[in-house]
Amino acid sequence: MRRLALAILAISCLAVPAAAASGDQALEDVRILSADDMAGRGIDTPQSAMARAYIARRLRQIGLEPVEQPFSFAGKPGAPPVHGVNLIARIAGTEPGGKVIVVTAHYDHLGVRKGQIYNGADDNASGVAGLLAVAEAFQAQPPKHTILFAVVDGEESGERGSKAFVASPPVALSDIGLNINFDMISKNDRNELYVAGSSHFPWLKPRLDRLAAEVPVTLKQGHDTDADGHGNNWTDESDQGAFNAVGLPWVYFGVEDHPEYHKPTDDFATVPPAFFGKSVATVVAAARLFDDELDAMMKEAGR
Repeated sequence: MRRLALAILAISCLAVPAAAASGDQALEDVRILSADDMAGRGIDTPQSAMARAYIARRLRQIGLEPVEQPFSFAGKPGAPPVHGVNLIARIAGTEPGGKVIVVTAHYDHLGVRKGQIYNGADDNASGVAGLLAVAEAFQAQPPKHTILFAVVDGEESGERGSKAFVASPPVALSDIGLNINFDMISKNDRNELYVAGSSHFPWLKPRLDRLAAEVPVTLKQGHDTDADGHGNNWTDESDQGAFNAVGLPWVYFGVEDHPEYHKPTDDFATVPPAFFGKSVATVVAAARLFDDELDAMMKEAGR
């Protein structure tokens, strides 16, 4: 059993690693966000603020200026409201006036329970690292369409941060063409990464088929219907659910559940670097593909 460290590093002392190759940097982002001193990044805790400060520094290091989006919701009966904070950053597209892509990943996890730290390396330090890698790629080679990066809080409390984003978006909902969500992209011993969404949006399938032939993981489509039981339908099981609820197209990348899922053993030491590097390369390639073909996809979708 690990115990919460008595001394918590001050936010101002958080160091951002020197720039490195995107795969190495993504791995370092996971290591820092899932370290014991982050205490599982529980919502509305000092350690959540530490994680948010680190992510904001990384975004600034990339060259973006994140904006905080605070929100709150009712806590347990008799308890005060719970306060969360999203971070939103923007890269302007080179062809203004079109639809916007929103890339999401949640940074919260389960915190400390019964003296054990739930570090959430895969869930979802990995998705945040993937988002940051996409931001680096688009900052280096600007996208055609404006990209909003929403690092959201409170997913483990019921997708609270993404629901807050959709309720008060920085652009009109009608201007959002696609949500790309990353949640758990680092752990699989079969080299498999799933992508959900094509059952809802058939125009995604030929693009995902093409992507699958080019990326270094085995990219499998599924987990977006009740064909294998409702419990295997991820449509509303992560932050893309908030976009789905208001009729916006989405695509979700994640691995299937593993033995460390929602356990205190979801540590950085259990992240396989080789697979995670391939997974990050895959989501970066996917984001680039969706940006390149967004206008055609929206035409096919009647939007």
